[in-house]
Amino acid sequence: MTITPDTKDWTWVLERTCPECGFDSTSVAAASVAGLTRASAARWQEVLQRDGAEVRTDSERWSALEYGCHVRDVFQIFNGRLGRMLAEDDPLFENWDQDATAIEARYGEQDAAEVADALVIRGAALADRFDTVAPRDLTRRGRRSDGARFTIESFARYFIHDPIHHLHDVGAPLEVPPPA
Repeated sequence: MTITPDTKDWTWVLERTCPECGFDSTSVAAASVAGLTRASAARWQEVLQRDGAEVRTDSERWSALEYGCHVRDVFQIFNGRLGRMLAEDDPLFENWDQDATAIEARYGEQDAAEVADALVIRGAALADRFDTVAPRDLTRRGRRSDGARFTIESFARYFIHDPIHHLHDVGAPLEVPPPA
């Protein structure tokens, strides 16, 4: 079953609440993203232990396993991009075709336990990197190949929507605490 590729520019989540999952990135401080990353990785481990995690229950959505593979890879991609933003001036990020990756890597055929383990490891590595960001570095910049521009602060808020949104997609929402 082929899913229509997602061609939306999701940067709008930096300006308003996501109507699908209810996440409001404007209320999230960059300093809280490391903790939210760890919490989402732990929640994904629970999801991937479900019976039938590899089954698509909707013709327009991936299975929990496929979403887990995607989030695992998002953690790795964003870790690399954050590292570049910390080390380089205004790096340009290559395009990442998430749909092509899902097909090429055969997301739906991967082992859920292995994906869960890798997701936690990659999530921890990204969270650890977010923990190293000094307040003075939040304004460091990076840009995507489509022209979208980020500071580390906006990059963090943009990123965290992804694993939280996909937890919503698989019926396992993550409770995001209100800002302190």
